[in-house]
Amino acid sequence: MFGNISFAHPWILLLLAVVPLMIVWYVLRHKHIKAPVNIPSLEMFGGGHRSPRLFLYHLRFVLRCLAVTLLVIALARPQSKMSREEMEIEGIDIVLAMDVSGSMKGEDFKPNRLEAAKDVALKFIDGRHNDRIALVEFAGEAFTQTPLTIDHNVLNRQLSAMRTGLLEDGTAIGDGLATAINRIKDSKAVSKVIILLTDGVNNRGSIDPETAAELAGEYGIRLYTIGVGSRGEVLYHDEYGRPFHSRADLDEGLLTRMAESTDGGHYYRATNKKSLDEIFADIDKVEKTRIDVTQYRQTKDEYKPLLLLALLALALELLLRLDN
Repeated sequence: MFGNISFAHPWILLLLAVVPLMIVWYVLRHKHIKAPVNIPSLEMFGGGHRSPRLFLYHLRFVLRCLAVTLLVIALARPQSKMSREEMEIEGIDIVLAMDVSGSMKGEDFKPNRLEAAKDVALKFIDGRHNDRIALVEFAGEAFTQTPLTIDHNVLNRQLSAMRTGLLEDGTAIGDGLATAINRIKDSKAVSKVIILLTDGVNNRGSIDPETAAELAGEYGIRLYTIGVGSRGEVLYHDEYGRPFHSRADLDEGLLTRMAESTDGGHYYRATNKKSLDEIFADIDKVEKTRIDVTQYRQTKDEYKPLLLLALLALALELLLRLDN
């Protein structure tokens, strides 16, 4: 309980030796002043009940000892403290920019592209205990689902709830990246990373993807782009559950140029869930930045309550003395 308490002037605690000396003096003093009286019986005193005044008399001395003890401890300046600890942690700021357009319902990934991407991203987040992570989703428009946070429980809930159809359909890659940049550009982290995942070509939005990627490079943000989708026709189901096949376009040249316009950026192609899992594992392995962290000791004086109690004890003793 008192493991985090120290004293600014511990030598003053030696004065506590006065308290047992006070007790010895008090006992010896009252032993000498008691005069022996021979009484054949205590019946004349109503059964020998002690006067409350005798109790109050001794209580004054107890209060005096308590006041002296508290004053000495207060003068030693007790302080609560936080221990100083040096350690290394791995921590960076990451934004996941996820495509939630209608084409992400393609079933070349099981159960579909979006659900497979969410599953792999959740596993990635669970392994980044010391990182702040944000979540951006985009289709025909872009939206920040979760700002940078260390609370991965909140992040996981938001990611799990992500689905297609909530945003205007289309693929605004430039707007998605620009929104992600806005989430991380002012970060003070040693390393800033955006992971952008899409399965389409840029066909919506007001911001050119390559211009957004150059802006990311200027802010010192590393960009990983991931193209999702198998090559060839892909099975889909419409809103009524009827199956149909479609070939989803993917602008790999654009995604490659975007990633390479940032320092250390890289483009990946995922044609199935296994390769997507390997891509996130590779990014997880590369993005390990060790940061030296020092937790300094903070102290807080705790003598004031003790001083107040000592004054109260002295005041009560004085009142009892006046009462006599």
